[in-house]
Amino acid sequence: MGDIAMSKRKFGRELGFHTRAVHTGNDIDKETGAIRRPITMANSYALPYDPSDLNWSSAGGDDDSGAAQNLYTRNGGSNQQYLQEKLASLSNGEDCVVLGSGVAALSGLFFSLLQSGDHVVFSSVTYIAVYRLLNDLFKNKFKIETTIVDTSDLDAVRKAMRPNTRLVHIETPGNPTISIADIKAIAEITHSGGALLSVDNTFASPYNQRPLDLGADFSVESLTKYINGHGDSMGGAIIGKRELLDPIRSQAQVNLGGVISPFNAWLIMRGAVTLPLRMRQHNENAQRIAGYLESLPSVRFVSYPGLKSHKGHSIAVSQMSPGFGGVLSFGLKADHDTHNRFVSELKVITSAVSLGHDESLIVFLGEKDERQYLYPEEFHGGFFRFSVGLEDGEDLIADIEQALKKTAS
Repeated sequence: MGDIAMSKRKFGRELGFHTRAVHTGNDIDKETGAIRRPITMANSYALPYDPSDLNWSSAGGDDDSGAAQNLYTRNGGSNQQYLQEKLASLSNGEDCVVLGSGVAALSGLFFSLLQSGDHVVFSSVTYIAVYRLLNDLFKNKFKIETTIVDTSDLDAVRKAMRPNTRLVHIETPGNPTISIADIKAIAEITHSGGALLSVDNTFASPYNQRPLDLGADFSVESLTKYINGHGDSMGGAIIGKRELLDPIRSQAQVNLGGVISPFNAWLIMRGAVTLPLRMRQHNENAQRIAGYLESLPSVRFVSYPGLKSHKGHSIAVSQMSPGFGGVLSFGLKADHDTHNRFVSELKVITSAVSLGHDESLIVFLGEKDERQYLYPEEFHGGFFRFSVGLEDGEDLIADIEQALKKTAS
C-alpha cells in the first residue's frame, strides 16, 4: 500500500523522509484537477456490476488497476487509504491500518492477534490503556496470560518468555517515565521464542525512530499526538507486513467498527506533512529544557533520553535519530501541593493531558497513580509529564523560571 517500493515506482528513486511526508498519499484529484485530495464524506461507494462475490466482512478489494475498491466507509474510505499510504512509507512498512484512536489501534492489535491461553509480555511503563487492557480486561475476560516486565532489563524479558508467548509489547520511550527499551535486542529475544513484537512508537514518532527497521513486527502510533500535531483530531495506526495486518483490518476495523472518520483522516493527513519540521523543533526545545531543568537545585530529577544522565541514553542514541522526542518527566523537591501551585503559575505552558501538540502541555501525576508501584523510586513523590511544544525555547524557560520563583515565595 505505502511501502518505499511504491515511491520508487512512481518517482523513479527512493525519496527522502521530508519529501515522502509531503507527497506520499497525495495526488491530483482526477475529477476537479485540485492538487490536494479532497475530503470524501460519503459512507457508501458504488458497487461493481456483480457485487454478489464481495466479502462484506473484509476491507474491500482491489480493482483491475490495483487500486483499492471502496464499499462502505466502515470497510475503509478514500481518506483513510491515502493516510495509510503515507504512514506506511514514513515508517518503512509494507502496509498500514488506520483506526479511530490510538487506543483503538492498540486494542485492535491485541484483540485480533490473541487467543485464550496465549501469553503476553508487556512493559511495566506503558500507556494507561495498555496497562488496563492487558492487566485487567484481556487477562480476566478473555483468559490471556500476561506478565509485566521492566523491558529496559533484557534478562527480565528473556525470563518472562514462555512456550505460549504470542506477543511482546513494548513502549519506548515509555509513558510517562520516559524509559528506554532496546528494540533490536528485544526483537531477537521475541523471535527466538516464536512470538511477535509490537512497539508503541508514539513518543518518538517515525521521524526519530522506526521500529520496523530494528526488527519489530508492528509499529503502533497514536496519530492524535505528533503525526497530527495540532491537537484537533484523533486516530491510531498499526504498521507492519500486509499478511499480519489483514486480520487486524478485518476484525478491528470492519467487525468491531473502530474505523476513523474521513474528516479526522484528512486532518491527520494534512498535519503529517509538517511532521519532520515540527519534530526538529520539539527535539531541540526538549533537549534544551531538559538540560536547563537538570541544572536547577529545586528539581529532584529529570528523565529525558537525550541527557547523558538517563540510564537508557546509550541505547536511545543507537536507535533514535536525529533526536529524542519532545516529552520529558521531572519532579520538584517539593510536596504535592507545591507541584500543583507551580503549574497554576505557568503562563505559556498549558496544564492539559495529551502530547505532541503545537503548544506545550504539562500534567502533574500524583501519588495515587495506579501504576506507581511499577515506577522507579524517584517518581514516587509525584512528578510532571511535560510535552514540550513549538514555542521559542527561551519563552518556555522564562515561564518555568517565573513559576518556580512564585512557588518558592
